[in-house]
Amino acid sequence: MTDKKRLIIIDSNALLHRAFHALPPLATKNGEETGAIYGYLLILFKAIADLQANYVVACFDTKAKTFRHKMFKDYKGTRSQTPDQVILQLPKTKLILDKFKIPIFAKEGVEADDLIATICQLALSQVEGIAPKQTENLEIFILSGDLDNLQLVNEFVKVYTLGKGIKDTVVYDEERVMSRFGVRPDQIIDFKALTGDVSDNIPGVKGIGKTTAADLLQRYSSIANLYNELATDTAVLKPKVKELLKGSKENAFLSFALAEMKKDVDIDFKINDCKFGNFDTKEVSDILREFEFNTLINRLPFLRQI
Repeated sequence: MTDKKRLIIIDSNALLHRAFHALPPLATKNGEETGAIYGYLLILFKAIADLQANYVVACFDTKAKTFRHKMFKDYKGTRSQTPDQVILQLPKTKLILDKFKIPIFAKEGVEADDLIATICQLALSQVEGIAPKQTENLEIFILSGDLDNLQLVNEFVKVYTLGKGIKDTVVYDEERVMSRFGVRPDQIIDFKALTGDVSDNIPGVKGIGKTTAADLLQRYSSIANLYNELATDTAVLKPKVKELLKGSKENAFLSFALAEMKKDVDIDFKINDCKFGNFDTKEVSDILREFEFNTLINRLPFLRQI
């Protein structure tokens, strides 16, 4: 058992989407679809139990265009629309979170990822007894259905995500990020600047794959250093790689800006508002029963003990 306090930040839209696709269709007797909510709660309950979480907060995207669309009008332009079945379950998920007294953050013009990045910064500064660069008292786990948040991983922040199935979970720390991608977490933005990101339609440098990108960043550390070397003609690279990089310099730096998460969103976050476990068991049981999540009701006593 650790003495550290632990905060879970839920990347809610990503988690609902992943849960929706991971589980077979589920509906109430009245035909109300609930599979995404059920999967979301299953994963959340597991994470709270696994991590012995002290605090929980949830972040959501909004329908509004973000500042990234102003930078690049085709941002996320190739992404398929969120299924209606998931959209319909979003407000119901928020209703359940409210009964659990889990704070919800959503802000027009920014993505959930930016809210998550900002909360990571604020939480580390607010925990009692923590001085700058002395954050041994807090661990943050970003609970998500994808790996967009890996750039935030450091010695205090980890990403808790799904493996092959909904019960199979993986925790990404600094070592695991390096092992999988060949770059440090703080280089993930540079990595995406070179490789692009198909899911978000971030262009990157056409022709530069993940292996080459990792090799370049191991040698030059960042795209800023890499392009400085190219400008002075001191970069020792294959002619084809040089050609690709020089021809896509604008796209590379645009992609960096698109991939970088904001850490200074103006929100009223207080970590003490996120203390988990102070919910009314009857209220939570009633709403879970309304959605016919009877098996989850049986788990509530275990959540209260954490």
